[in-house]
Amino acid sequence: MKKIVIAFLFSALFIVIKHDLFAQVDANRPKPRLNHIALYVTDLKKSTDFYEHVVQLDTIPEPFHDGKHTWFAIGPLSHLHLIEGSKESLSREKNTHLCFTVASVPDFIKILDAHKIEYEDWPGKKMQVTKRVDGVFQIYFKDPDGYWIEINDAKN
Repeated sequence: MKKIVIAFLFSALFIVIKHDLFAQVDANRPKPRLNHIALYVTDLKKSTDFYEHVVQLDTIPEPFHDGKHTWFAIGPLSHLHLIEGSKESLSREKNTHLCFTVASVPDFIKILDAHKIEYEDWPGKKMQVTKRVDGVFQIYFKDPDGYWIEINDAKN
């Protein structure tokens, strides 16, 4: 019995030591974080105006200064990069989308209405809002190049 207890304690100690070693390795190797998302657009001015005035993102300095890039802040350490050069706007699935959280979906809808931009709920009903099972409200609309954007009021 004494050998079983000693073996159990040794196993438990080994697991704790192994966990601590892996925790130290993880602490020395930070996880990747989002730096930026790049969208290839056909008309940089049109897309820049859209993201600045409709989505209401703030531009930030971009290093190229070549008239083919616009950068926006989309978080404390993340950016959205628009890059001009696409020859055509392609059809895109709604499942592939950018999502931004706002304080109020109804207030954001007023901005879309002012710019005459149609939105829809998840199933595709025009000018409707989805209420997810977790209580979050969301809408979807497209940017000038057909990229889908979700706006929701998630709190976290």
